[in-house]
Amino acid sequence: MTPLQLFDPASSTYSYVLFDPATRDALFIDPVDSWLERDLALLRDHALKLVWTVETHAHADHITSGGQLVEHTGARTAAPEGCGIATAATQLGDGDVLQFGGEQVRVIHTPGHTAGSVSYLWRKHVFTGDALLIDGCGRTDFQSGSAEALYHSITQRLFTLPDDTVVWPGHDDQGRTHSTIGAEKAGNTRIAGKSLVEFVATMDQLGLPRPARMDEALPANQNSGLGGGRQDADGATLLEVQTADGYAGNVSPELACQWWQAGHAVLIDVRTDAERDWVGFVPGAVALAWKQWPGMAMNPQFDEAVKAAVPAGGRAVLLCRSGVRSITAARRATELGLEAYNILEGFEGDPDADAHRGARGGWRFRGLPWRQH
Repeated sequence: MTPLQLFDPASSTYSYVLFDPATRDALFIDPVDSWLERDLALLRDHALKLVWTVETHAHADHITSGGQLVEHTGARTAAPEGCGIATAATQLGDGDVLQFGGEQVRVIHTPGHTAGSVSYLWRKHVFTGDALLIDGCGRTDFQSGSAEALYHSITQRLFTLPDDTVVWPGHDDQGRTHSTIGAEKAGNTRIAGKSLVEFVATMDQLGLPRPARMDEALPANQNSGLGGGRQDADGATLLEVQTADGYAGNVSPELACQWWQAGHAVLIDVRTDAERDWVGFVPGAVALAWKQWPGMAMNPQFDEAVKAAVPAGGRAVLLCRSGVRSITAARRATELGLEAYNILEGFEGDPDADAHRGARGGWRFRGLPWRQH
């Protein structure tokens, strides 16, 4: 069984979909935002249920669609714990395992391209991101990169896998799709047969240009593809999404809670009634579904209800499950004359375990009084 391999020509990025043929549960590695519709169609055409979207690192050359895929499919996000992707629900460390149906991937920490970079091992396949490429490797000259760390990641982690392990890289601009560990050990021109000193010298001499989209892509990818970062005049953290029609910005759960408790904002929960019943609800929030079930248009009662809930010119903070619908709802509230903010990280939990998923996200984890069953 082989993965479904997808390609973005603009950044020469490979994305991958793995799935359990029995349950149709799937995992998506390094999705790209400009191909969202294609990827959703692929999931539909193959009758797949997306369980996880995962990143190998915080990318500098394209923007992930991880956050959007979560909203469309109900999947969960996962990312390496050392990459600063705070909005990922699950922060992954070396040796961690993600399950999808009867299949699983194991995390291998492979720092060097970035300090947090990981590879994913599935059956006899390894997805190496920007650590090990076909006849090459990722650059190490920015974003916490280290040639020394990459040398050890490749020679002491990846090259210890069986020689017939198939290598699926994060990029290739020459039309090559995959390789093997044995082939790269024998013939990779950057690292095969080289000492650490020789490899570091090679990497120091590359002189590669700065990624064209780095200033845009990095902050967006550290928020699951949903925006970049700044601080407001008072020093409060606002992660503002760059959109044409706009809204006031994104705020952390802590800041939103402060505003709400101080009476400076109205808290609006735009999840569906079914989601609130299944996951839990927020005491004191105005329950106002943006969509009442997946795929439907905007709730026709939204405009009048949000204007009734928030005084004209007042401030609203909006939440949903993952932070995508609440962005759209915040835009609409802004059009209606309100100062509207999206709350980052969303509200999602596991009612069976009575605990929020992920180490970074989550209202209950943060000690905020915003969840009950």
